[in-house]
Amino acid sequence: MNSPPDAPTPDDADLGLSLAEAEQSLEQLKARYLQVQQDLQDKAALQDDLAATKAEFRRQRTPALRSEIKQLQHRIEELEIALESQLVSWGWVRETFWQIVRFGGLGVILGWLLRSWAN
Repeated sequence: MNSPPDAPTPDDADLGLSLAEAEQSLEQLKARYLQVQQDLQDKAALQDDLAATKAEFRRQRTPALRSEIKQLQHRIEELEIALESQLVSWGWVRETFWQIVRFGGLGVILGWLLRSWAN
């Protein structure tokens, strides 16, 4: 019994699911890219503000300017951490870990089998 030519096959369903996952991953990548670009722009603006504030601090050594410099440095550090964490994909680390476990385990098992076969 053949299915009618219009009926979706299991391969079509798998393809549709794979396409949906690929589209979702692409959207996530686009969002991450836009966030990284925005963070880089914010960091550049903060660094400019920091340079101007330091120049002003050299002229007038006030506690308010010292406080502002510390706040700007702290915000720049936070942006750097956010940028670094966005560049590392934890899904990639998890997938790599399990592949190492899987293939490393297979290697150990094959080694035991070959050793027992050689004896």
